Amino acid sequence: MVLPEYLVVFCTAPAGEAEMIAKTLIDARLAACVNVTGVQSCFRWEGTVSTEPEQLLIIKTQHSLLDQLITRIRGLHSYDLPEIIAIPIVGGYAPYLDWIGEETA
Repeated sequence: MVLPEYLVVFCTAPAGEAEMIAKTLIDARLAACVNVTGVQSCFRWEGTVSTEPEQLLIIKTQHSLLDQLITRIRGLHSYDLPEIIAIPIVGGYAPYLDWIGEETA
């Protein structure tokens, strides 16, 4: 299986952490761009259904950086089990995709 070159990684975080995580990933060149937006998350945790306001980080990166990115997020994140989900980018505007590569080189 050929792995895609670029990924979108989703991560939810408390509002007070999201911007710090985003800036750290950009500074380390683990991400080219991180969008941060508010979401309302509903989930079951330790047997209880909860609804919490969170920030969603939408992270654009290279597949080759995924393990480093996960490690960095886990080190910065306050949750015991942070959401970190990677989805391949299967197409898009070529100059933008090239830019992701340049910014994460």
